Amino acid sequence: MFNMDVKRAYRFRFYPTPGQEVMLARTFGCARFVYNHMLRQRTDAWFNDQKRIGYHETSAMLTALKKQPEFTWLNEVSSVPLQQSLMHLHKGFLGFFERRAKYPSLKSRRDKQSATYVASAFKWDGKTLKLAKMTEALNVRFSRTLPKAAVVSTVTVSKDSAGRYFVSMLCDDTVTARPAAAGRVGIDLGLTHFAILSTGEKIAAPKAFRANETKLARAQRALARKPKGSANRLKARLKVARLHARIADTRKDFLHKLSTRLINENQVIAIETLAVSNMQKNRHLSKSIADASWSEFVRQLEYKSRWYGRTLVGIDRWYPSSKRCSACGHVVRSMPLNVRKWTCPECGSVHDRDINAARNVLAAGLAVSALGESVNPVCM
Repeated sequence: MFNMDVKRAYRFRFYPTPGQEVMLARTFGCARFVYNHMLRQRTDAWFNDQKRIGYHETSAMLTALKKQPEFTWLNEVSSVPLQQSLMHLHKGFLGFFERRAKYPSLKSRRDKQSATYVASAFKWDGKTLKLAKMTEALNVRFSRTLPKAAVVSTVTVSKDSAGRYFVSMLCDDTVTARPAAAGRVGIDLGLTHFAILSTGEKIAAPKAFRANETKLARAQRALARKPKGSANRLKARLKVARLHARIADTRKDFLHKLSTRLINENQVIAIETLAVSNMQKNRHLSKSIADASWSEFVRQLEYKSRWYGRTLVGIDRWYPSSKRCSACGHVVRSMPLNVRKWTCPECGSVHDRDINAARNVLAAGLAVSALGESVNPVCM
């Protein structure tokens, strides 16, 4: 077994007092204004003068901006979240120039609000958390304890569109690899069943969006009927946001529980890589594919396998896992999607399409692992 130093975030819900709620609203608004203002400055500088403005230039511009009479309200909140907004903007431009992300976009007050505090702007004694410019500690519901050796380096407070407040505490943590497991599994992802394992187990898809689709559509129609700016429209918007939050929480809970279970039970996990973005172009399947969230599932498997000493192998998307007989290796010419069971013309074995595919994925994954090769499944 080995130890690995990682950056790990612990996220908890908290309930601010009325005074803290006011201060957080000001902080969110100032951080959002600074981000949008400097985004406009950097964009105008490039398109008008062909000049790039970096983090240090925007930091100096922020200092000058806070001295102007019409922007003195920026001094009412901690300066740290404002500086962190500039850093987030800078990282967004770095991602764009490196072609890893889209061009940074303006932030809206209707979207998720957040503010980041570094060590100089918060106090954490292992039990209570107090932020700069606040006299009282946050009422955080700690659903689990932080490791004793963990050092909290950054705290991010946020408010989602459903009106819930969260605090995310980023720690320098040490993860210990788990004892070797005896299991080895191949996974075939699907829509009717979320995952089919080479052991023959079929795991039903949660279908979080489909389960709430009718209720969500009704709430969205009610929202559309409300006059803009009215109190009833605000209530209807919150109702829609809470439904979306419930869907996201249900999906996230399912994915974390399943990925953790597979990591605990298996030493080698083989999974087929899929071009999800291309598959979503199919208008008949795009909603179900997005609801399944295959990419997030693979992302969780990847970092958990790295943390806990497991081997995750990605199989090429063109590998004929469904058309190949897992008993004798014969590959049939075609296999339409409506064929769920088939008989091998060579050896006569009767196969369940999905279980057969999962067994072939496992066999291919073991072969790749034995040859010392690796396939990165994050291309999903």
